[in-house]
Amino acid sequence: MKVVHTVKDLKAELQATRDNKQSIGLVPTMGALHAGHASLVRRSLEENDATVVSVFVNPTQFNDKNDLAKYPRTLDKDCELLASLQEEENNDKLLIVLAPSVEEMYPEPDNRHFSYPPTDEVMEGGFRPGHFNGVCQIVSKLFMFVEPTRAYFGEKDFQQIAVIKRMVADQQYPLEICPCPIIREADGLALSSRNALLSDEERVIALNISRTLFASKEYAKEHTLAETKQWVIDEINKVEGLEVQYYEIVDGTSLLSLNNWEDSEYIVGCITVFCGAIPVRLIDNIKYKEL
Repeated sequence: MKVVHTVKDLKAELQATRDNKQSIGLVPTMGALHAGHASLVRRSLEENDATVVSVFVNPTQFNDKNDLAKYPRTLDKDCELLASLQEEENNDKLLIVLAPSVEEMYPEPDNRHFSYPPTDEVMEGGFRPGHFNGVCQIVSKLFMFVEPTRAYFGEKDFQQIAVIKRMVADQQYPLEICPCPIIREADGLALSSRNALLSDEERVIALNISRTLFASKEYAKEHTLAETKQWVIDEINKVEGLEVQYYEIVDGTSLLSLNNWEDSEYIVGCITVFCGAIPVRLIDNIKYKEL
C-alpha cells in the first residue's frame, strides 16, 4: 500500500498501470473508515488491477461550518485498516491512498456549477444548499486525477449516487459507477462515519431509525404510500432524542416523490434524522420495490 498526498505523486504511482492499459478502481471517501468502506475497497481490489482510495474531508460540500469542523478525521487509523484489509485478502495488487490537503485539491476557488434537477434539488438538495455542487466538484476532480475504470459508492448515500450518475452522463466520463449495498451493524444500524460522534446512549436511540424502516416494509403491504410515510415519521419522532428532518418515498431513478405504490416499479424511502442532544445528522434508506 502506498500513501500519497499530491496529485503528481498519485499519477506517478499509477503510470505503470496506465502504460499496461490495466483497470483502476476509485473509492472516494471522507475518511473515518469502517466496514462499509471496507466492502467497497474489497470489491475494487477484486475487480481492478489497481485501487485508489481517497481520504479527504471536502469543504465545498458542507454548508454548515460546525459540521465540517466536527467531522471525524482519523487518517492513521484509516491507513491501518486499509493495510490490514489488503493483508487479509492476500491481495498484492496496487493499493494507493490519496490523502491530499485542501490546498492540493483546491489551489484556487472552484467556481464550477453543476445542476442536475430534480435529483440534486429534492431531499438533501433542499435542506443543504450547495451540497451536491460541492460533491460534484470534488468527485469530478478525482475522476480527472485518477481516470478510473470504475468508481464505487455506498448506497447509504442513495441520492448522491443518483446525482453522480447524472454528472457522469453529462460530462461523458468514460467510467462505470458501481453502487454497493448498505453495510449495517448486526443490530441493523447503518454504518456511517458520523456514528463515531454518537454516545453509547445515542447509538441505542439511533437503532430506532433502521428498525422503523424495516418495519415499514410490512406496514406498507396493508397501507397506502401516504399512510406509510406518515407512520415512519410519527414512529421515529415518538422516540426522545430523535427528530425526523425529512422522510420521502421516491422513484429510485428520478428521486421524485410518489403518491401511490403503483406509480413506479422502483421505490425507495430516504430519511434523515437528527439524533442526540448535540444533534448528529444520520441518513438511511429502504427499498420498497426494486427493478
